[in-house]
Amino acid sequence: MTKKILVCTAWPYANGDLHIGHLAGSYLPPDIFARYHRLVGNQVLMVSGSDAHGTPITVRADAEGLTPRQVFEHYHARFLDTFQHIGISYDLFTHTDTENHYRIAQDIFTACLKNGYLYEEVQNQLYSETEGRFLPDRYVEGTCPNCGYSEARGDQCDDCGTLLDATELINPRSKTDGTTPVVRRTEHFFFDLPQLEDRLGDYLNDHKDHWRPTVLNFSRGYLKEGLKGRPITRDIEWGIPLPLDGYEHKRLYVWFEAVMGYLTASVEWAHNVGQPEKWKEWWYDPDAKTYYFMGKDNIPFHTIIWPGELMATGRLYEDDLTRAFNLPYDVPANEYLNMEGQKLSTSRNWAVWAPDLLERYDPDPVRYYLNAIAPETRDTDCTWQGFVRRNNDELVAAWGNLVNRMLGFAYRHFEGQVPSPAVLDDADRDILAKAEAGYQTVGELIESVRLKAAQEEAMRIARAANVYLDHKAPWFEIKEDRETAATTVYVVLRVIDNLKGLFAPFLPFSSQRLHQMLGYDSHLFGRQYTQTFSENERSHTALCYDEGQAAGSWRPSQLSAGQRLRKPAPLFKKLDDDTAEKEVARLSD
Repeated sequence: MTKKILVCTAWPYANGDLHIGHLAGSYLPPDIFARYHRLVGNQVLMVSGSDAHGTPITVRADAEGLTPRQVFEHYHARFLDTFQHIGISYDLFTHTDTENHYRIAQDIFTACLKNGYLYEEVQNQLYSETEGRFLPDRYVEGTCPNCGYSEARGDQCDDCGTLLDATELINPRSKTDGTTPVVRRTEHFFFDLPQLEDRLGDYLNDHKDHWRPTVLNFSRGYLKEGLKGRPITRDIEWGIPLPLDGYEHKRLYVWFEAVMGYLTASVEWAHNVGQPEKWKEWWYDPDAKTYYFMGKDNIPFHTIIWPGELMATGRLYEDDLTRAFNLPYDVPANEYLNMEGQKLSTSRNWAVWAPDLLERYDPDPVRYYLNAIAPETRDTDCTWQGFVRRNNDELVAAWGNLVNRMLGFAYRHFEGQVPSPAVLDDADRDILAKAEAGYQTVGELIESVRLKAAQEEAMRIARAANVYLDHKAPWFEIKEDRETAATTVYVVLRVIDNLKGLFAPFLPFSSQRLHQMLGYDSHLFGRQYTQTFSENERSHTALCYDEGQAAGSWRPSQLSAGQRLRKPAPLFKKLDDDTAEKEVARLSD
């Protein structure tokens, strides 16, 4: 019986390019996870989009003399290009400036208000006398009252992760002109989180057995401090208007509105595929499982705030009074990725930008390395030397060399087809059993979101296959016993076919090329494409995925004797010894 799997990824602010920290922390893990479940044959819906309303967009727009829409549309288009190049297989990657998102976000606001989870309160906020306006959180920097970090943002400290109110900052300053803002009073709607505290505590306890300890402990610590009401509106012109008369200059706060995108994107996807009610299969079916992937700075928004919003909303567009929204089943948030021993910093340009990286390197080696060092349970360090070593020693020397040696040998000595085997010996049966058992061991690791270990297990089987091949040495066998050599080649080709399947979620591009070299005409995965959708007042472009017939191939090799092979070609390129040195120099420029 197939499962319904909803895969949600963090919505990036559309104010700058993505870097390797974003890829390793938030985007490659869910793609690996989604691709696996598609191969198994499960019903997967993977959604996200660009956050168009975050104040980082307006900050950049102000600095460059552009409108917020011009900024976010530029970087949204670059996101689409990056995700296509590295193969992030979204069923829909949209953005928050769509009529669909506006409508549903306003409906959720109305539902929370009607259900008694919103209240109005006068709030102290920072006001710039030189600019004549209230300063949104991202327009303010200062010293964190919790850890003393001197460049904390007005909404969160990047150093300790504490969520903040801008008025809590010590020595606050405007990012626009450096002046010191003053405190003024303004009235806003607040989300009554304390009213949900007990329910949220029960929710965390219900998931304690399968959540990562770092995520669970962070969430429990946040809850233990005591929840406070949080403002959900702000004084700004860019964003989603409140659906209430008299509040024309108020907008929904991005922290309250952006997380709704998982639901709004699901609804948009259902309409796009001509089945407008289909989103409910992932959001209301209690057997569906929902997974949220992001970095650790986003943990409380997805383990406390978004579940709280879903609880407060109740039923939306649903007549069955017994049904409620599915809450996040798992939030496998990653820790931070550092670069060459230093914290990634966009302000200091200490980062490797994804578009630039993908211009110089093939996507699969990038995917492989970033997953191999993914910060699943602790901060990890990305180094160019490590990238070169993993590429050359593992992808090229272990996996790629196994493929090149055996497909080339079979193509030359067995008329370009899979040879017929004689009776298998113990060594033959043992390596085949190891490769076929990988579908269970690798699969179980992926399902528990232990993606690094899953990839390592696939590579372990590849190394075992190399040991088997070196022991059998068909290049010697064929000189004295062609039938024995044929048996070895047959066994190794089936092992390679199995490994192709095991590596497919991690290495989709090279696995598809290998799939074709092995003589298959089918596709392991569906087609990624961009499409422009028209709305009443404007149109928008999104990244989409068409599964087609590519599903349900997570199973042992179907390769048979006599199958025609296609001319082999190397799967990976060996990198020069001085690659790391050149890249570090580029990074330091």
